[in-house]
Amino acid sequence: MISLTLIGKPDCHLCEVASDVVDAVIAELPDALAEDIEITELSIHDDPELYERYWEKIPVLLIDDEVHGHWRISPDRLRETLTAKAAEGKTE
Repeated sequence: MISLTLIGKPDCHLCEVASDVVDAVIAELPDALAEDIEITELSIHDDPELYERYWEKIPVLLIDDEVHGHWRISPDRLRETLTAKAAEGKTE
């Protein structure tokens, strides 16, 4: 299972764009890979630790709890990273 965590806040235009990018990339992936991805969206308003860590960088996308990107999420880079992670999982 690949874990994607999108950290943002309500009424954040860049956060909405990042969410749309994630959804579009997942929709383009082969079904077997897409079904192996779990997406969680968190708000910095709900967690003081997230606020302290990321308030200047939202939206932030974590893949398996590691920062993949912030502010603007590249669909091509996200697609490449997810495909590579899936290939790694097949060899482990």
